[in-house]
Amino acid sequence: MLHKYDYITIYSYIRKEDLSPLTPTILDVREYPEFASGHIEGSLSLPLSRIGKATAAWDRALYLTLVCKSGKRANVARLLMMDMGFTSIHVLEGGIDNWRQSGKPLQSAARKPWSLERQVRIGAGLLVLLTLALAHFVSPWFLLGTTFIGVGLTFAGISDICLMGTLLARLPWNKSPGCSCGAA
Repeated sequence: MLHKYDYITIYSYIRKEDLSPLTPTILDVREYPEFASGHIEGSLSLPLSRIGKATAAWDRALYLTLVCKSGKRANVARLLMMDMGFTSIHVLEGGIDNWRQSGKPLQSAARKPWSLERQVRIGAGLLVLLTLALAHFVSPWFLLGTTFIGVGLTFAGISDICLMGTLLARLPWNKSPGCSCGAA
C-alpha cells in the first residue's frame, strides 16, 4: 500500500539535496534507451527488470529516490525493494515527465539507442512483411504469424505490457555500456 510520505516532490528533493548530509542516490528504473534519452544528473541506471539481482548485496539503509517516466514503474520498484528489506526509499512524484515540466535539466547519454517503442514498430512491421511474403510464396499458413503479431500488438495496447518490447530490451544494444547499477 502506498502512502503519501512514500512520494517526494521535486521541490522537497532539491531541498533535501541542499540541506541534508544524507544526499539521496537516484535510481532510474527505466530501460536503458529511455535513460539514455534524458535522465537526472548523477542518477544511476537500474532497469526495473534487474533490481533483484543488482541490489542483493546493497546496504538496506541506503537513502534512495526512485524515478521513471511517470512514477508507475518507480512505485513497483519501491514495493519490490521494500520486500527486500530496504527502509529509506522514495519515489520522485511525477517522474521524469514532472521533472522536465518543472524546467529542471536532463542529461543525455552519448550513445542513444532507438526508443523501445520505435524498435517494436520496426520489428512488428518487418515481421508482418516477412509473414505476408512467406504466405504468398511458401504457404498460406504463414498468415497465422501475421495474426499472431496483430493479437500481440492489440494486447500491448490494451494492457500496456509489450512482450516484444521486453524481449528487445534484453538485446545488447539496449543495455547500458557500463553497468552503473552497482555503484550505490
